Amino acid sequence: MSYVDGFIVAVPKDKIEAYKTLANKAGKVWREYGALSYVEAMGDDVPYGKLTSFPRAVQATEDEVVVFSWITYESRQSRDEILEKVMADPRLKDEMQNMPFDGKRMIYGGFRIIVEA
Repeated sequence: MSYVDGFIVAVPKDKIEAYKTLANKAGKVWREYGALSYVEAMGDDVPYGKLTSFPRAVQATEDEVVVFSWITYESRQSRDEILEKVMADPRLKDEMQNMPFDGKRMIYGGFRIIVEA
C-alpha cells in the first residue's frame, strides 16, 4: 500500500516566493529519488477555528499563510530510503539551514494509506 508524508507550516507572506523556490527545488530532488508525487498547497480557505484548525496548529499569525504539503511513495520502505537520500543531498543543505519559515512550528508525519479511491 502507498505511503504519504504530510507537512503543515506557516509561511510569512513576504517569504512566499522564497518558499516556492525552495519547494520547486525540493520537489525535483524528491521525485528524482523516487517519490511518486510532491505537492505544496497554499491555504485559501483555512479559517482560524475556535478550538482547533490548521492556523492554530502551526500558530499562524495574520502575516502568515498556512501551507499544506504531501509527498507520496510506493511504500514506507521506499519512503525511508528516499528520505535518507534527500536529507544527504547537497543541493538542499543550504536551504535546510535557511528555511523561509519557522521550522519549530512545522507539523509533519508519515501515514499509511488505508483508502485510495
